[in-house]
Amino acid sequence: MTKLLLRALRGETLHTPPIWMMRQAGRYLPEYRATRAQAGDFLSLCYNPELAAEVTLQPIRRFGFDAAILFADILLVPQALGADLWFVTGEGPRLSTITSAEQVAQLKPVDEIHERLNPIYETVRILSRELPKETALIGFAGAPWTVATYMVAGRGTKDQGPAHAFKDADRVAFSALIDRITDATVEYLSRQIDAGAEVVKLFDSWAGSLKGRDFDDFAVTPAKRIIAALKERHPGVPVIAFPREAGDRYVGFAAATGADCVATDNSVSAEWVAANVQPEICVQGNMAPQHMVTGGPELVAEAQRITRALRNGPHVFNLGHGITPDADPNNVARMIDAVRSA
Repeated sequence: MTKLLLRALRGETLHTPPIWMMRQAGRYLPEYRATRAQAGDFLSLCYNPELAAEVTLQPIRRFGFDAAILFADILLVPQALGADLWFVTGEGPRLSTITSAEQVAQLKPVDEIHERLNPIYETVRILSRELPKETALIGFAGAPWTVATYMVAGRGTKDQGPAHAFKDADRVAFSALIDRITDATVEYLSRQIDAGAEVVKLFDSWAGSLKGRDFDDFAVTPAKRIIAALKERHPGVPVIAFPREAGDRYVGFAAATGADCVATDNSVSAEWVAANVQPEICVQGNMAPQHMVTGGPELVAEAQRITRALRNGPHVFNLGHGITPDADPNNVARMIDAVRSA
């Protein structure tokens, strides 16, 4: 039988949607924290195929999700392109910055990224062997705009101001950076598919800060290029696109990019998504992650409301963003039960 996630992504309307969660392998799970301690630090965990596979499998064993998503990080691609990358405990990632045309030109050629990224492909190969036969395997990458915001600022920022400043000061140089990331992303995701990923997802976490022409040039166009290249190389492999906080730009995003599914955040309602996005494409989402912390009857009611609102078309149940480290694992189990009993 075809896996539930693949059925939904191919446009099938299912009474019970497939379920997985963004960041489902992570700090809210005690077994993840133990494995990360064993690895020594976050990057060592990402680049250790056996341990990265283990943390990917942990939420599948515990919860029985319909899909596993590769454990890695969106900033491994800039590191493979030559950026320095390190993580500060309690603060997150830090990168050497790219702020000029000269620095863009000094990035490594795309065909040199795989030596650094080979451990990630090995993780995918391990997972393709070890996952339960009914569980789909999702590969992923950060979308070029979101990756660029980190490369320019050297860290996450609230408003992506440094990337906007670079874009506005030298659009040609910034576009060259986007192009380099786009080409690298095609190669990275293609290798993940070669290794066994059955679905891939593009995370554009900061797409919502792009407006007008900028959204077209730096969210839509790179996604279209990536998806077209992957479809040419790997016909039939679905692509999920997540232009977070795109608002009205969720409408038509799939048609503009070729995505098989559009993931939506929780700033839009499931009812709005059902009326405006789901008629054209499979949708994913979109319960607020805070419910995984607060739990209670509100969690059950919200999970069932979203499931029912999106029942008349193809739907993958998920959160509107990643689960947070303070979430209660028991609430994840309650969510799954609520969706499957809706």
